[in-house]
Amino acid sequence: MAHNINYNSSTGKHSFMSKSEKAWHGLGQIVTDYPTSAQAIEYAGLDYIVEKRPLFTYDTSNHIGNNEEATPDIEVTDYFATVRADTEQVLGVVGKDYEVVQNREAFAFFDSIVGGGDGILYETAGALGKGERIFITAKLPDYIRVGKNDLIEQYLFLNTSHDGYGSITAAFTPVRVVCSNTLNAAMRNHTNCIKIRHTANVNERLKQAHTLLGLTNQLANELEEVFNHWSKVKITDTAVKKLIQVSMAPSKEVLQNLQSGKETELSTTYNNMVSSVMEYALTSPTQQEATTKGTLFGAYNAVTGYFQNVRTYKDSEAKLKSILFGTGLQRSQTAFDLCTNFAKNGSDALNLN
Repeated sequence: MAHNINYNSSTGKHSFMSKSEKAWHGLGQIVTDYPTSAQAIEYAGLDYIVEKRPLFTYDTSNHIGNNEEATPDIEVTDYFATVRADTEQVLGVVGKDYEVVQNREAFAFFDSIVGGGDGILYETAGALGKGERIFITAKLPDYIRVGKNDLIEQYLFLNTSHDGYGSITAAFTPVRVVCSNTLNAAMRNHTNCIKIRHTANVNERLKQAHTLLGLTNQLANELEEVFNHWSKVKITDTAVKKLIQVSMAPSKEVLQNLQSGKETELSTTYNNMVSSVMEYALTSPTQQEATTKGTLFGAYNAVTGYFQNVRTYKDSEAKLKSILFGTGLQRSQTAFDLCTNFAKNGSDALNLN
């Protein structure tokens, strides 16, 4: 099952909730109004408890020479199983210091960022696999405004697991309304996400929630200033192509070939990818706005828009990972840095002749 959304055989439903628009292969529950955190948990099928239980193995010496069925009677010290209580499915194996973060606590983390109430708007939530991984996306009420009418919504994304792998990750992800394009960026030595270990206590998580709020507010203010400046900086098609080539370069070898003018030695796959990004930059209707057409902001939007709206992925989970944490984020960050340098130094920032 490529989508990997959890299916609860008891309820006959997939563990996914979406506001207004179905995603993830058309599975899950669609709601017309923004739900509260309690409602989102119920709609998404996340209202289950995860328990940390002792692990046992067999002592076969007690059963040699008879037909009695062996029973677990040796406890595995310092290790535990995380078990989904409603289905009795084992989700993972964890150490003694691992602290389970219940699904309700993950939503409470988001609620605490803006004080609950109507401040945060839950758009999607769901569970993957047996329910060992959950994700939440929520929209903040404020916008980043570029020019007069180009709006960028502010989203928070949270990903956590019950299998012992990875930290709790919460990220700030601005999304351009006109094309649903995620404009991830970290700047001035800030990151756009925080990670919390499962050994952290509740008070520490609440402290981190307020850290994320401060980070979000600061990044939003800085990005609005930067994007508005970029929307007034003109850039030629030749410079846009160079920026795309450098941003999409998968290795130092490719960069060296670009620097040496050895474009004939670049792979067909890479050249086709650059062509796709360039085509999006020049022909997409969303690139014809006053803020994007022929501007540095449009060049940046072309790179991020490729990963959001053009590139194909094996499934929706792979797309989400790429845009928020993987290749899509890395290439977008490179484009952001190049645009920052271009705004200061012009075409010299791209080593153009």
